[in-house]
Amino acid sequence: MKLSPPQLLLWGLLSVPGVWIVARHATGALGYGEAIQLSGEWAVRLLVVVLAVTGLRLAFPRAGWTVWLLRRRRDLGVAVFGYALLHLGVYLARKAEMPVLIVREALDPGMAVGWVGFVVFAVLAITSNDASVRALGPRWRILHRMVYAGAALTIAHWVITAFDPLVGWIHGGVLAAVILVRLALRRKTVRAG
Repeated sequence: MKLSPPQLLLWGLLSVPGVWIVARHATGALGYGEAIQLSGEWAVRLLVVVLAVTGLRLAFPRAGWTVWLLRRRRDLGVAVFGYALLHLGVYLARKAEMPVLIVREALDPGMAVGWVGFVVFAVLAITSNDASVRALGPRWRILHRMVYAGAALTIAHWVITAFDPLVGWIHGGVLAAVILVRLALRRKTVRAG
């Protein structure tokens, strides 16, 4: 797949926090806990943007920037998975010599919802291409509505596993607000149309 110059620029910008996290963690300037926290936060921040795109488009239907966001939503969604993968990679690198611990922790409710959420985002990332859209037809849109389940699982993972769940609750509140505003705008558009 060939990327256009605007997509290359977008991917360059999207990768900056990840490159920074990896570089700082590799040199020891960023500890395990900080790397886990930052990679997870970036995944959720981008998820908020992805879920806000339709609401923004409904709120500002004539704005060119909402068209641009709508066209880049798939890129942003794949970036969500990229940061989730980085989050998982940091975790697995830390526990690499303890596979039994990984399995035991995976059975813990907070970690279990995180693993299931990761699988949801993996499926969405794998099918975020034109070939999958064509192959799945109308089922593609139904499949990609799983993003809401993935978002709920991600917030649950954050709140249950964090030392201080307040920031996770705040992000969950923002995600809920984004979804509620989108639903309200959709209902208003349907009534007006």
